[in-house]
Amino acid sequence: MMKRTEARREPLKKAGSWAAGALAAAVLLCAVSAVYVSGTRSAEVLARKRELPVYGVERGDNRIAISFDAAWGGDKTKKILDTLDEYGVKATFFLVDIWTQRFPGLVKEIAARGHEIGNHSTSHPHMSALSRDKIASELETMSANVEKLIGVRPTLFRPPYGDYNNDVVLTARQKGYEVIQWSVDSLDWKNKGVQPLIDRATKNVKSGDIVLFHNDSQYIVDALPVILKRYREQGLLPGPVSQVLLPGETTIDPQGIQHPAATTVPEV
Repeated sequence: MMKRTEARREPLKKAGSWAAGALAAAVLLCAVSAVYVSGTRSAEVLARKRELPVYGVERGDNRIAISFDAAWGGDKTKKILDTLDEYGVKATFFLVDIWTQRFPGLVKEIAARGHEIGNHSTSHPHMSALSRDKIASELETMSANVEKLIGVRPTLFRPPYGDYNNDVVLTARQKGYEVIQWSVDSLDWKNKGVQPLIDRATKNVKSGDIVLFHNDSQYIVDALPVILKRYREQGLLPGPVSQVLLPGETTIDPQGIQHPAATTVPEV
């Protein structure tokens, strides 16, 4: 910080000091303007450089993805599978390895019924707090154990708590995973009741959305049949995440929407 100088006695030096101050003020104003413009541009650049998971997909065919996160309980899982079978719907189950170790039979049944299994980490940590080596370990341990159970390695990864940073996304992609978030959060884990869950999961759902549920939420068994019926009435075609993702080269816009690579992604 500049020190405040004492007033000069000589009038000529006062005039010189005023002129110098005015010039400094003008320079400062220009600098502030430049920082503002430059800062705005820098924010745009940073936004474009941030590595984003897939939150949703640009589609026009009414396909949506249904996904269940499984980390703790398992008692509702068979009923969920029965309901999905009843409506002819396949889904993606993102499993934590501590869950797969506890419920190996359910892991096999999920796969046997034709559903997709995704990686939801080994121990359900905040991934952004981990080193790249630890991130890789969380991914590898879970996938290796699932492969032993069903003979297939997951290719999709959903970070616990939706928590990620560039290291998480880049490490997962380097290991062969696409990182998946969601565009419709049912908030079923809040256990607010059947109707609030149905409303959250079915209102304003559009082609390319990825819907998030949890396999052990309190009202999922009662709400799921109504939700799937509503999707059918709305002409939506629910399925696993991999069937909603676009094939080939793609881009992800600043809102996390996946587009074909040829699409011009809007700037922030």
